[in-house]
Amino acid sequence: VANTGFLSLCAHGRVTGLAVEAGAALSHVTSVCGGRTLRKGSRCLGVAGEQLSRHLHRLLLQSPREPSVLQALTKQALTRLKEQCCYVSLDYEGDLRVRGSHRPARFQTPDGHWITLGKERFCCPEPLFQPELLHHSCPGLHRLAGQSLWTAPDHARRHMLGNIVLSGGSSMFPGFPERMCLELNFLFRGAGVHVEVLANPKRGTAAWAGGSMAASLTSFQHTWMTKGEYQEHGAEYVHTKF
Repeated sequence: VANTGFLSLCAHGRVTGLAVEAGAALSHVTSVCGGRTLRKGSRCLGVAGEQLSRHLHRLLLQSPREPSVLQALTKQALTRLKEQCCYVSLDYEGDLRVRGSHRPARFQTPDGHWITLGKERFCCPEPLFQPELLHHSCPGLHRLAGQSLWTAPDHARRHMLGNIVLSGGSSMFPGFPERMCLELNFLFRGAGVHVEVLANPKRGTAAWAGGSMAASLTSFQHTWMTKGEYQEHGAEYVHTKF
């Protein structure tokens, strides 16, 4: 058992840094120092892929386009639509104000119908940065990342600022790494640091790749719980071990 934030860092060859994970059901921010997860630096956001898919569906249904086709969209088709057509805006308010600032995209449903997306393309993932759009009172993912960094020890924070890794399928939106970097540099303006965000092209499965790497390290084997330990202490031992 290992924290997915730590595993995401492992996939990028790091044992110290900040993991910003945007998955299917939840988004997480985890600070890790020397392979140890700093619990007081962990944050969770209840906005992720599943919520964004439902949000996209609502946005499309509000438009006058192809209502019967939109209502018949399956969950799988909606996910593909989101992954193929949506992106994160670097200037959300500006793009909303200026008509024509975004290019429309067309998507063909499995039954052969076509759906045209306009501003829905960048409105769909925006709740990751503005959860209030989905009536969540929690700060956006970038602000949670900033909070997590400020809880880190002073000697580790500067190192973490240069090792912020993204992971999870919902971090794969075009523009997501650039927006995260932009927002974090704004939050840390005046601190004399430049924030770098690491976005591996395969970050959608970074935790799995990191798990394979971590399990092969001899330094990680002390965190295994053996069958003998389980038989001796019982299931409750998992809380002691991990």
